[in-house]
Amino acid sequence: MSERLVVIGGDAAGMSAASQARRLKGAGELEIVAFERGRFSSYSACGIPYWVGGDVATRDELIARSPEEHRERAIDLRMRTEVTEVDVAGQRVRTRDLEAGTEAWTGFDKLVIATGARPKRPRLPGIDAPGVHGVQTLGDGQALLDSLERAPGRRAVVVGAGYIGVEMAEALLGRGYEVTVLNRGEQPMATLDPDMGRLVHRAMDGLGITTVASAEVTKILTGEDCRVRAVATDEAEYPADVVVLGMGVEPETSLARAAGLPLGSHGGLLTDPAMRVRGQENIWAGGDCVEVLDLVSGRERYVPLGTHANKHGQVIGANVGGDYATFPGVVGTAVSKVCDLEIGRTGLREKDARALGLRYVSVTVESTSRAGYYPGAAPMTVKMLAERRTGRLLGVQIVGREGAAKRVDIAAVALTARMTVEAMTALDLGYAPPFSPVWDPVLVAARKAAAAVRAAG
Repeated sequence: MSERLVVIGGDAAGMSAASQARRLKGAGELEIVAFERGRFSSYSACGIPYWVGGDVATRDELIARSPEEHRERAIDLRMRTEVTEVDVAGQRVRTRDLEAGTEAWTGFDKLVIATGARPKRPRLPGIDAPGVHGVQTLGDGQALLDSLERAPGRRAVVVGAGYIGVEMAEALLGRGYEVTVLNRGEQPMATLDPDMGRLVHRAMDGLGITTVASAEVTKILTGEDCRVRAVATDEAEYPADVVVLGMGVEPETSLARAAGLPLGSHGGLLTDPAMRVRGQENIWAGGDCVEVLDLVSGRERYVPLGTHANKHGQVIGANVGGDYATFPGVVGTAVSKVCDLEIGRTGLREKDARALGLRYVSVTVESTSRAGYYPGAAPMTVKMLAERRTGRLLGVQIVGREGAAKRVDIAAVALTARMTVEAMTALDLGYAPPFSPVWDPVLVAARKAAAAVRAAG
């Protein structure tokens, strides 16, 4: 008799797991049923700001595989179907058809929880007014584009200055909007140290984006038509024809919590290296609803990124399909941009190192993306942290123009290998004047950090 695999969630982690399991086991050995409450499957949420901004022409370009394509591969993907309860002991899930309103139970032999994340949405007066938008799903992106068509003016307020907030500010600027970003912190991009965030702030100002620091939103003001007209803080009101919420996300684990499954300090599901939920034999979890091991700090952290979700899915699918695979952890690598300014980071910030009780050295260098004499050479700032006693690399942040962001991958590999900054100085990196100075900016920072470690004794 064949087994049944039930998957909750039809996006990156869930459908990667289903597809990998199907490659390993045929339909006669493994029945796969997947439930997705939305209208789209296997799409790139990371691409939504670029679709809104016009860099990506159509919504369908963000969809990797349609529900019909999954079904052709013997994966019974049921759209607009929400899982409302997980019965762990009875090995079954309760579902609701969101179109018909009917409910049913479906049994499972193996279960994958890939419920993703939900956007942080504070309970503020007016937060649900027409013209106020999150950008978590393709449906959200379409709703925002429709709202931009109906907006009575060209003033946009973005609440939050993290990755999504900054990317949406750029998208709205490109559509001809006057953009104001309200940020709770002192500098945008809280995943950077404040001195590096200041560089991003300066670039945003130069583009004409108004960034307001230490701005705590207290309410959304509406007009006679009930549509948003302004965003209020304790200090001021900011006129708005459209508002975009970019305050980050948190794990969607309400089902898991109700089922008594183990959650970490960030609210995400806890798994073992095989992505099996701790304490469970036949339940796996992956994607934005889980916490993962930070290889630098040695602690669990919440890092919701599509790169991780797809890897989680591959690991889960291999294990469900009878093979064996593990997900070792992350070092916290991320890149973004605001117009032509590129931003990259990996590892620990200074505040992270202090919270862990680590003694460290911190250095910052200014360099260029190419040999200084080669046309197009652009400035680049690299900040590097190393453990004071051992010289072990702890983290890198890079802000610059073309060629800056992906250089952080050098540091990501070095962090994973637990390299010292001294050892990094001997890395055999590619060099030619159109691509790099003879000493790559990352290696210049490593030399300076190694000198700081030696000076510290």
